[in-house]
Amino acid sequence: MALTGGIGTGKSFCLARFAELGAPTIDADGLARHAIAPGTAGCDRVVARFGAAILKADGSLDREALGALVFSDVDARRALEAIIHPVVYAAIERWFEGHSRTGHSAVAIADIPLLFETQREGEFDKVVVAFCPVELQKARVMERDGLSGAEADRRIASQLPIEEKAGKADHVIDTSRTFDDTTRQVREVWAKLRDAASQPR
Repeated sequence: MALTGGIGTGKSFCLARFAELGAPTIDADGLARHAIAPGTAGCDRVVARFGAAILKADGSLDREALGALVFSDVDARRALEAIIHPVVYAAIERWFEGHSRTGHSAVAIADIPLLFETQREGEFDKVVVAFCPVELQKARVMERDGLSGAEADRRIASQLPIEEKAGKADHVIDTSRTFDDTTRQVREVWAKLRDAASQPR
């Protein structure tokens, strides 16, 4: 199963709640960071594409500078994604294969922010979208990341509109109210996913 949404819509909170309920989980954002960590082939490719100016003094990537660059330049963002996405999806596939062999849970969940943008939703049995109205999404991104309104708009605009993602989902979790309300919805969705997985195919 895949969990997705938009920047600032509460995917990480939902993923953590699913994990507390016993779901095996994996986070594409973490995989993406590892894919371009210092010493990796991915990091070398990023430096070759964007130049040494995006490196810190210790040799690690300056993620803030890289983020500012790719969210203001569509071609740059696509170039970075072309480096990261194949590595991330290969790692997710290996993880699901390993999970299938151990089989201790009928449902495993991958948090993939750009699932629909990469057109990989068909590879998953079910898709859950963490949703909130775009005005709240923008406010959260500005507060969390210390961005201006214009910067937040650019990052939100780099993804499919959250309403469109919600329309494509098998299940939607509305994160616009309280944490307790979101947690309640996660429990309900988890029960539905487990019930569906237990049905004969």
